[in-house]
Amino acid sequence: MLQGAGSAFAFTGAVYLAAHGFSDRWLATAVGFTQLFGMLGGFAGQFGVDPLVHGLITWQSFWIYAGLLLAAIAFSLLLLTPGRTGKPQGSVWTMFEPYKIVLTNPQSYLCGFVGGLMFMPTNVGDMIWGAPFLGSLGVEHAHAIARSSMVPLGWVIGCPLLGYVADRLGRRKPVVLFGIVVMLLSLVGLVYTPGLLPPYVGGLAFGIGSGAAMIPYTMIKEVNPDNVKGSATGAMNFLVFSLSAFVAPVFGGLLQRFSGGQPLTVQNFQVADRVWLAAIVLAFVLTLFIRETGSAVRRSAKTGAPR
Repeated sequence: MLQGAGSAFAFTGAVYLAAHGFSDRWLATAVGFTQLFGMLGGFAGQFGVDPLVHGLITWQSFWIYAGLLLAAIAFSLLLLTPGRTGKPQGSVWTMFEPYKIVLTNPQSYLCGFVGGLMFMPTNVGDMIWGAPFLGSLGVEHAHAIARSSMVPLGWVIGCPLLGYVADRLGRRKPVVLFGIVVMLLSLVGLVYTPGLLPPYVGGLAFGIGSGAAMIPYTMIKEVNPDNVKGSATGAMNFLVFSLSAFVAPVFGGLLQRFSGGQPLTVQNFQVADRVWLAAIVLAFVLTLFIRETGSAVRRSAKTGAPR
């Protein structure tokens, strides 16, 4: 709980700096690069840390070293992050007023649910259950970890790439829908037709497609006023990770029920993974109802040209 609460500040703070340090035209690209480095840590956590704590050092030592590194980063942020001028106005309760604006906007919920539904299959389906699924196929543990780590590596590629494409097109929704379709097709190939896709390729494609889940982070800021961008990111994080926190134990319970307490089989995963299929399809449907916020639409609105 403490690690999760602390790490929640990382992405929110990084997106806040990106929103204030880059022009609106390149906001999706900036957010994509922010998540690139975040998921690079996720990739390293699976691909690098697993063999490290099973060989060179103990897992207790790893957390000590990681804590010292984080302390150094925190000190650097304290020195280098620009502060605001002036004193905050009003009582402590005024800090919650931006959330009233964000959370009374139906578009905020659409962005949050789409991002959460796209994130769940990677956050829960791969990072928790990816290696056990591959183990049920007979893949040796080290190879299962390496193949499972392809999904966050796909995020490293997909987040900045799809964010850049969304900025170049000046439209967000087509790129999000494209990413959802790639997710759906690669998930079907990975789970329901094992062996159809070459090892490592399916997970990489799935991660690249799910990189589009970062675009709703840009959209939630664009469907709300400029003065609540930070709060919009916080609300987005809350919605996204609330879905994962709720579904993770439900999915684990389904696997336990389907297996009857016995070792997990491929068939158990194929039945339980319908949850991820439903989540991806629902994300596609909800995306259709999000208001387009790309620069092309904003330009056409100013000039009066048809969208």
